[in-house]
Amino acid sequence: MPEIFGWLEVDLIAEHLARRYPDRDPFAVRFTELRALVQSLPGFHEEPGHPVNEKILETIQARWIEEKEDLEDEDD
Repeated sequence: MPEIFGWLEVDLIAEHLARRYPDRDPFAVRFTELRALVQSLPGFHEEPGHPVNEKILETIQARWIEEKEDLEDEDD
């Protein structure tokens, strides 16, 4: 059973995105698409009282970029 997480777990979301979409360029993903990608992750559940906003999406995108770079460094 996948773990349950919401918008505030930005580090966990970034890890999932980096592993699930290794060929995606986080810089090229628009926030509307990013929101949909996150919502499609197994275990994601939007918590009442914690809706997503632009700041959260910016943070997720930045952490996704970092996570992707870390994974690429591991492969080298």
